Amino acid sequence: MRIRYGYNIEIVCQQDLPLITLLDVHPSRRHDLVAPDELRVTSLLDPSREIATTQFVDPFGNICRRLTAPPGGIALRAEGVVHDSGELDPVHPAAGEVPPSRLPDEALVYLLGSRYCETDKLAAQAWSLFGHIPAGWPRVQAIVDFVHNHLTFGYHFARSTRTAAEAFEERVGVCRDFAHLAVALCRCVNIPARYCNGYLGDIGVPRDPAPMDFNAWFEVFLGGRWYTFDARHNMRRIGRVVIARGRDATDVAMVSSFGPHMLQRFEVTTEEVEEAHPEMAMRLSGAERRMMSSATP
Repeated sequence: MRIRYGYNIEIVCQQDLPLITLLDVHPSRRHDLVAPDELRVTSLLDPSREIATTQFVDPFGNICRRLTAPPGGIALRAEGVVHDSGELDPVHPAAGEVPPSRLPDEALVYLLGSRYCETDKLAAQAWSLFGHIPAGWPRVQAIVDFVHNHLTFGYHFARSTRTAAEAFEERVGVCRDFAHLAVALCRCVNIPARYCNGYLGDIGVPRDPAPMDFNAWFEVFLGGRWYTFDARHNMRRIGRVVIARGRDATDVAMVSSFGPHMLQRFEVTTEEVEEAHPEMAMRLSGAERRMMSSATP
């Protein structure tokens, strides 16, 4: 299938505002893009004025951009189409845990506590709740089941400063809180876990009447590879498009700003492309073939 994705974000400021954005599709999915999704930044006061950006890759392998919003503010817009297998998240119940002594170097950082995932505060609870569960996939699934049932989801519960330990105590949160708590509990029992965000549309599930938003989930290292888990939905889903991965939400903030501002508009699009005309389907398929043949995985 093909998934159309994008965003329209407007930020108002009264003076020059340095920004770092983390909105580009992750490099691991760039070869799946049917059409480029270049970020377009324009001035709110003069929409014909384009604002320049520079690009770099952060220590976690995510694509970041730097720019400075002029007085009055900016609009950030992008739209793209990505090819997706249409398959559900992979599942491998036999996947086992890798002892810390045998983990690859790059996975070790995902065993440590971080800004929103305080392993020191949750270690005793984690071992008490999950120490008796068979190691590997069953233990991770038990953690996901627990978090899914322990927290109550609600957009009105959103709080940018809530940590995993606080979510454990308060028993409420949004998708980032579900991910943070699950990540922290996995790390407590020596399973590497990393925080992910990206696009997740209502594909293969009933349509959510709430406005579309970016989503958070997490990945764990089992059996020598990373697997996707989602403590908020606790079900396999179709069409995840990763934007960024990191230790927690600190590493993958969509927009980091360095000055006063106000968010005026925030719209996200994620939907399956309906191919109404066979000619268009053939044309898109041809473009995809050309792109795939020239891309570097």
